[in-house]
Formats: sequence, C-alpha cells, structure tokens
Amino acid sequence: MDHPFLDAPRPLAFAHRGGAAEGDENTAAAFERAVAMGYRFVETDVHATADGVAVVIHDENLDRVAGHRARVADLTWADLSAVRVGGAAAVPRLDEVLDAWPEIRFNVDVKSDAVVEPAVAAVRAAGAEKRVLLASFSDARLARVRALAGPRIATSLGMRSSARLRVLSTMGVRVRLPESVAAAQIPVRHGPVTVLTPRFLAYLHRLGIQVHVWTVDDPAEMNRLLDMGVDGIMTDRIEVLRDVYAARGLWPL
Repeated sequence: MDHPFLDAPRPLAFAHRGGAAEGDENTAAAFERAVAMGYRFVETDVHATADGVAVVIHDENLDRVAGHRARVADLTWADLSAVRVGGAAAVPRLDEVLDAWPEIRFNVDVKSDAVVEPAVAAVRAAGAEKRVLLASFSDARLARVRALAGPRIATSLGMRSSARLRVLSTMGVRVRLPESVAAAQIPVRHGPVTVLTPRFLAYLHRLGIQVHVWTVDDPAEMNRLLDMGVDGIMTDRIEVLRDVYAARGLWPL
C-alpha cells in the first residue's frame, strides 16, 4: 500500500536523532533545531520505562546523555522526568514529541522488546499513524510491531530481511513483503561488505519500497548516493545535508 508517511517529494532528508553532530540528540531542542532548519523528517529512538512509558532515547541507560548510570527500564516515568540536563528534561516522552510537532514525520527506531506496545500505543494516542514509520534492527520485534499496529502504520525492513533481499537481488527473485513495509533503511556498508549496490537499489525499487541510507555525514558520499538514486538520507550533520540538497536545488523541502 502507499503510506502517507512517504507522501513527500524525494529524496527525503532525515535529521538523525534530530542532528546528533550538534552535541545533543533526541531532545526537544535538537528536534526544534532540525525543524527550524527546514527538516520535515526526523529519526529518533524509543525505550520503555519501568511503568511502560515510551521515551525518546537511543541508549538503554542514561550514562552518555545525562551522566547517570541508571537503566531506562529500571526507572519509572516519574523518576526519569526528574533527570535534567542544562535545566531541560533529558529524555522526553514519545507522545509529547509527536504532539509538539504535528506536521513532522518521525522515523522511530524501536530499541527494545519492552517498548513495542508502549510505542504503538503512543502513536495511536497522538493520532500520528500516518506520519510515523516504526523501524528496528530486529525482524522478530518488527513482526510484533506489525501484528499490533496493522498495515496503517509504516514499517521498514529488519537486518535479516534486508540481508536476505540483498542475496535474492543477485538472483532476481521477487518476494512478497508485509503490507506495512514502506522502506529498506540500510547502511552503505556493513563491515567489509558493501550493502547498497545499484543492483540492490533497483531490486528494492522493483519491490515497490523506498531506500533510505544511514548514517551519512560526508558531502561527497551524500552526492554519490543521490546520483545513484536513493530515496532518502539520514545524517547527524544536518547543516551539511541541507547544503548538499540546496546545491542540487532540492531545498527547501
């Protein structure tokens, strides 16, 4: 099916964690900075608190972002909401973020099994089904997401599915994907293996899904990927990607 999440001019530009190269990530300030710069797609991550609240944070603990060694899963939302960095909340709730930017589309990486149900519930509570894509490295976790969310909420491919399709692309074998799958979100390389090739890109397009590449911070690489025909790029360096798009007449979005 055609997902409203992707109903935008391509190539898409994703602010990865709101633009992590600026020194903060997955915060209200980071998202506001990216939106003010003109981004309409923001990539973020979610974990669940001990009392089942979906919160926006990449790591499973607070050490890197707030200097606390506590695990998110061991804290209640009341505990976590009291953690401040520079006077601001260190970790926002997913439903609050979705409500705060009702015109922005969020690519949400579901980082743990415990947050599957809270994340889907938060998306529904915010009425954001049409502007969220739920992603994960884990195919098993994505299967749970799809079972709960149904086909209306867009999803991406997991790592095993992407690897399987990478092999099948060399043989030209067509497969049927789950109805909610809207995109393959892949790196250019995984260790010594080149993941994204022109053949794989063409194969995924024939399957009817977009190809978004993460995380690309080098302008020469951005231009190479755009020349190749990718449908979107995720970056930590949001000013760099904006300038590359602008030079190609692709900005404002």
